[in-house]
Amino acid sequence: MIYLKAIIFIGTNKSGSSREATRAAEKLGYFTVLFTNNERQLQQRRAYPDIHKMILIDTFNIEKMKEEIDKLGKSGLQIKNIVSFVDPFVHIAATLCDEFCHNYTSSSAIEIMEDKEQTRNYLKDQPYSPKFSLIKPNDPLAGNLTFPLIVKSPKSTGSKDVLLANNAEQLQHHLQTLRTKNPYETIMIEEYLDGPQYLVEALVYQRQAHIIGIIEQEITQGKRFIITGYGVMVKAPPTIQAGIEEVLHSIVKIFNIENGALHLELRLTQQGWKLIEINPRISGGAMNSMLQAAFGFSLVEETLKLFLGEQPNIQPKHRKFVYTKYMIVENRGILEKVIGKARATRATGVVDVYVKPKRGTMLTPPLSMGHRYAYVIAEGATLMEARNNAINAAREIKFILRV
Repeated sequence: MIYLKAIIFIGTNKSGSSREATRAAEKLGYFTVLFTNNERQLQQRRAYPDIHKMILIDTFNIEKMKEEIDKLGKSGLQIKNIVSFVDPFVHIAATLCDEFCHNYTSSSAIEIMEDKEQTRNYLKDQPYSPKFSLIKPNDPLAGNLTFPLIVKSPKSTGSKDVLLANNAEQLQHHLQTLRTKNPYETIMIEEYLDGPQYLVEALVYQRQAHIIGIIEQEITQGKRFIITGYGVMVKAPPTIQAGIEEVLHSIVKIFNIENGALHLELRLTQQGWKLIEINPRISGGAMNSMLQAAFGFSLVEETLKLFLGEQPNIQPKHRKFVYTKYMIVENRGILEKVIGKARATRATGVVDVYVKPKRGTMLTPPLSMGHRYAYVIAEGATLMEARNNAINAAREIKFILRV
């Protein structure tokens, strides 16, 4: 029997970093298998030509997935890696990889990083850890709270269930909201941090941490904190670079990461760098595309090489100022049509334009990052010029809604 080298992906989105990973695997010559719990993806099978085999399965059921992996192995596939670029399947994929492949990453480090409660406890003595407290179900609130505060679910992803409380009344309301959703879950309360926010994409290879990109984030605060702008810094100021490197190297050492991909969200406060969160994967959405526009290589492709035991090539082929502008809507309504995409694509400096929703979709003001409906990636001679190019092009795009 001739064995085909295969990579199994657990979950993918239709676009963004996770989808670019399946395309990268096909480009690298691997047979691609997708385990998905999204029935629509099978209905839209022709939209996924880079995925050679798609299996509808409960992606939280590890035993069922083990049975399928056994079947795939017997059918003539040599499973070289099991991986996920999607929350919350990164740790599940790593655990399966431990059993069925040579896992070059650390599933125990991934498990801790995927859980914000565990991460906070693990790093609580570090200078970059913000003040926090954990409220178990039925626990009383401490009396000496200083507002504003951030209230969040430790399982939160993409800004879902991350809430700002300016006073005791708002805090009680947020606690009630989160407890109604998940009555048995711990709730996390953190100090509110003021200062510019940065996203740091990194790869660790043979215990050496490499910063791939430092990205300034622009936050729009409505009912949730939504990132609507990303500016890729070609060269960060030395103080910013040094501070971020110190935090990253500390995290890699504490988590004992030999190989892996991760991103950090950090705020530069008057008390120094503070860690908002860690995720054990590349950011989703346009992140891979914007880094490729800035530096000339695909981070998801190099991450796959790392997971397969190869040395990633993360040497920039060029350095360009790149800015990504995300679009949200202010009113709820059903999408009738989108106008201006072609004009935005032709605008100065534009690298890529992506519009997510189809006609008939219900659009809503953002309650999570998933409620960002389009983006424009643009380059410029400076970061400010790239930002202006992206914003000017984004203004061309209009969502016509039926309210």
